Amino acid sequence: MSFASDYLAQLDAFAARSPLPRVRALHLPPAHADHDGGDNKGEFCALELDDGSLGLSYVRLDDTLARLRAGADGLGLAGADALAVARRYAGADSCARTLGFAAANALTRCLFDRAGFRPDDSADSIGQMQPQAGEQIGMIGLFRPLLGRILQSGAQLTVVELKAELAGDAEGYRVTLDAAELAACSKVVSTSTLLLNDTLDRMLGHCRNARWFAMVGPSAGCLPDALFARGVTLLGGSWVIDRAGFVDALKRGEKPSAFVAKFALTADNYPGFAALIART
Repeated sequence: MSFASDYLAQLDAFAARSPLPRVRALHLPPAHADHDGGDNKGEFCALELDDGSLGLSYVRLDDTLARLRAGADGLGLAGADALAVARRYAGADSCARTLGFAAANALTRCLFDRAGFRPDDSADSIGQMQPQAGEQIGMIGLFRPLLGRILQSGAQLTVVELKAELAGDAEGYRVTLDAAELAACSKVVSTSTLLLNDTLDRMLGHCRNARWFAMVGPSAGCLPDALFARGVTLLGGSWVIDRAGFVDALKRGEKPSAFVAKFALTADNYPGFAALIART
C-alpha cells in the first residue's frame, strides 16, 4: 500500500462518518512570482472548501503551475466533490496529484477543526532534531533557510538533490545526487515534496539508520498516521490562522508567514486518526 492509498482510505472513513464540504475555489500564485525555495513565495497553491478549510500543495514541480494556470477555468473544481478531487492524488499525472493532495489536505484541516484538534505550535524550523557537533545530518532537498542552524552546531551535513546542477561541495556542506549516502545519517530533515514526486518510500528506505526523520514544509498538512508508521518522527507544516489574508498574499505572490502558525506533530502529541474521527 502506498502512502497515497493509506491517506485516501482515511478520508473515505471520514466521509462515511459525516457529510463533507465541497470545493469552493483553487487559489494559485501569479505566474511571475519570485521563488527561491526559502520564503514560500509563489511555490504553493491552496484549495479552499465551502467551510473555509484550506489545503496547500507545492506547485513548482516540472510545469505544474503553468498547467494549472492554463486550465484554471476548465478544471471543474468549483462545487466539486472534495473527496473525488482528493482521489486524484493516487494518479500518475503530476498536475492531478497536486490538486488531489491539496484537496486531501483541505479535508484534513476540516477533520481537525470538526474534532477540535489544533496541533502544537513549533518555532523550530529544522524539525526539533537538535543537531550536535560531529553528527552526520541528512537533508533531502536543498532548503537553504535550514542550513544555518545545522552548520552552526558543528554537525556534518549531506544534502541529497535531484538537480544535477546543485551537486558538489559548498561552504560547510556537500550536495549529492546519490540518495544511498543517507544511510550514514543519524538524523534527516526532508521537504514535504517527497509526498508529491513519488519518492517517499524510496527515500525512507535509504534512511533506515536514522533515529530522527523530520518532514517539514507548508504542504505537510496531511494526516500523519501513515507517515509515522513508515518511520517519520515529526511532521511540521503551516496552520492557516487568517484565511482571507493568506489567500490574498498567495495570489499576490507575497510571503504568507503573517497569516500562518508553524506546527509540529509527533506520535506523542497526535491523538491518532481513530480518536479524531470519534470526536466528529
